[in-house]
Amino acid sequence: MKARIILFNVLLSFLFISVSYAQKAYEPSKAGDNWFLHLGAGGQTIFGDNDDKADFQKRITVMPTVSAGKWFSPYWGLRAKGQGGSLHGFENEGLFMQHDKYYNVHLDALWNLSNQLGGYSSTRVLNITPYVGLGFAHRFELNTDVAVPQATGVQPNYRESANAISVNGGLQFGFRLNKRISLDFDLGAAMVPDYFDRVVNHAENEAIVSASGGLTFKLGKTDFEVIEPMDRGLIEDLNSRINTLHAKNKELSAELAGRPVNCPQCPPAAPVVSPLSSISYIPNVVFFQINSAKVDDNQQISIFNTAEFMNESREKIKVVGYADKDTGTDKYNLQLSEKRAKAVANELITKYKIPSQHIIVEWKGSEEQPYKEKNWNRVVIMIPQ
Repeated sequence: MKARIILFNVLLSFLFISVSYAQKAYEPSKAGDNWFLHLGAGGQTIFGDNDDKADFQKRITVMPTVSAGKWFSPYWGLRAKGQGGSLHGFENEGLFMQHDKYYNVHLDALWNLSNQLGGYSSTRVLNITPYVGLGFAHRFELNTDVAVPQATGVQPNYRESANAISVNGGLQFGFRLNKRISLDFDLGAAMVPDYFDRVVNHAENEAIVSASGGLTFKLGKTDFEVIEPMDRGLIEDLNSRINTLHAKNKELSAELAGRPVNCPQCPPAAPVVSPLSSISYIPNVVFFQINSAKVDDNQQISIFNTAEFMNESREKIKVVGYADKDTGTDKYNLQLSEKRAKAVANELITKYKIPSQHIIVEWKGSEEQPYKEKNWNRVVIMIPQ
């Protein structure tokens, strides 16, 4: 038992230390995304007392498998797996064969080694995935389960020797067939106590070794999206350009009013009928984090510039909210874009005292994508009317 615990701790520590070296951040998997279901079958054998003295072909039995799990990132996931069938154990120096039926249900931590070392790719053909986990194994009662002398090496009580904690580990090879289906092969082993096959000698543990194959069906969203944080330097540069354009707008406004900026004491010229909206104007934008309608502090400059423009021009502003189409359903994105648009409008009204009747609020969801860069479409655009 001690050896199994040590092995499990070593493997589990290696798994999570390795996962911590992921270099890119990915958007978190939502509750309904990145699930999978696996159905398969294969062969198995038990390595216990006296088993090595029997014909190897007689020791192999059929093992059905079923598992379900979820990938939480491109690097790690969890699954619950069930396997079972018949085990052929041997006694009397390999001359007598037992037919034990059992099942083993275990929870495994999965580590996608291919993504860890080669970088994440949703179209990679081969994925190599080591795993390790803990489970519960049960051996069913036989008609011959009766009290027998302990000296024979057979457990005298069925119920005391039928249940065991199993330590499981192995390596999975997945071959991508299409976006939803992959062909997976699994080489695994389950360590159980020595008594599990009824024969107790000097060994501390026994191993159920298996090889299986089957189909894995992916459910929900099947890929992961890199989180590309906003470039603060780029945003500050854009805001600086916007401020420069607003300064030029002031100069043009003064010239249209007949007072050149370089001669503020000059008398005004005859009024020129020309709406201020004819002046070149760059729409202000407010970017949002994924799945958020909160206005970040570094986006306030855009709202401030819009408020300044509205105070000077007395024009109305249309505030239009968007969401990126690769995240969320159409219905959810429509609601999210509405919250974003109203959040920006509320900032203009409450913080900068812009009359609500001067603000037109609209939301497009993910129906329209104003930018080619999908992350930029988590945005509210403010346009003069």
